[in-house]
Amino acid sequence: MKALRGILTVGLSLGALASTMHAADNFFGNSASTVFVMTNDVEKNEVLSYQRLSNGRLTLKGRFATGGRGSGGTTDPLQSQGSLTLSQDHNLLFAINSGSGTISSFHLLHGLPILIDQEISGGSEPVAVAENNGIVYVLNAGGNGAIVAFRTDGFGRLHEISNSTVHLTATHSGGSSISVSPDGKTLAVIEKVPNNIDTLPIHHDGTLGDIVVNHSVTPGVFSAVFSPGGKLIVSENQPGGTNISSISSYTINADGTIAAITQSLPTFGDGNCWNVITPNGKWVYADNSATGTVAGFSVGTNGALTPIAGTILGTNPSGATNLDIAVSVDGKYIYTINSGEGSVSIYSINPDGTLNNRGDIDGLPNTVGFNGIAAL
Repeated sequence: MKALRGILTVGLSLGALASTMHAADNFFGNSASTVFVMTNDVEKNEVLSYQRLSNGRLTLKGRFATGGRGSGGTTDPLQSQGSLTLSQDHNLLFAINSGSGTISSFHLLHGLPILIDQEISGGSEPVAVAENNGIVYVLNAGGNGAIVAFRTDGFGRLHEISNSTVHLTATHSGGSSISVSPDGKTLAVIEKVPNNIDTLPIHHDGTLGDIVVNHSVTPGVFSAVFSPGGKLIVSENQPGGTNISSISSYTINADGTIAAITQSLPTFGDGNCWNVITPNGKWVYADNSATGTVAGFSVGTNGALTPIAGTILGTNPSGATNLDIAVSVDGKYIYTINSGEGSVSIYSINPDGTLNNRGDIDGLPNTVGFNGIAAL
């Protein structure tokens, strides 16, 4: 990776950077409203960049290599949320290369992703990444599982923080989600196999304290995302029934334990493994991947969840297997990867939180292992 860094140190001179920005303007126009989808290809992992048009539709503008390899597979091979993640300031994009055991960072210039760095993830089979205030946390699901912290520099290069590795509670525990609280003081991690919602205190230097294990009373926990108000929203893919998936919200106590605010509210579907919260913190949307629907809930100031309208707000194409879900930074659209159908579904968000189906962007190969979506 040092060779790449050396090239970039020369290549990212002020003149070259200005030239790249000019090219980005010509390439993307003046719009920075972009949706990124990761192929997770086993031979050559790539990020596909789509520009959002004025009508909300998406048009493919380019394919950008991560420099690493994905895991390959068919439908949802990474079994995670957050394999493709934007930085808090929306200037950087991070992509997981599970097949290479690396993480790639891109600098975003008017929606154009420029590969800056690729670093070893510090563990086996990285599946998810989260960032806060220049500190990047990578969740490695393979082997005994590990969380590793990196610091970004002014170019977006990654530097592993010494003594930052924390191991999960058991080998092959199914790490699937990682999220940093808005105040940067707490990291939340899901371990699917033991059905745990773990929290870890974040020190001032970015290192982590000891894991606090919270065993979920509801089976099937998969993803946990902090709301702008600091509440933890958890998707639960409950097994053994029909239309029994659910969603919960929690407060994080000072000692790292969690207290339920709303417990196991039905999403009226199956396969709820992903959720996304709008930037204003008012709405959360969940993908019922097994039943091809999107459920919606309002988020109260205390973190309480309430169904929007009839809960099911969107229906994806037959056989969609809608996986990862993302929201635009302006809070106007959500997007889902339809792995089984080979498309991206587009929904606009109404003032009351309900959704309008804006169609699909098709042309993606189906069941080829796509994982990871992020949006500007």
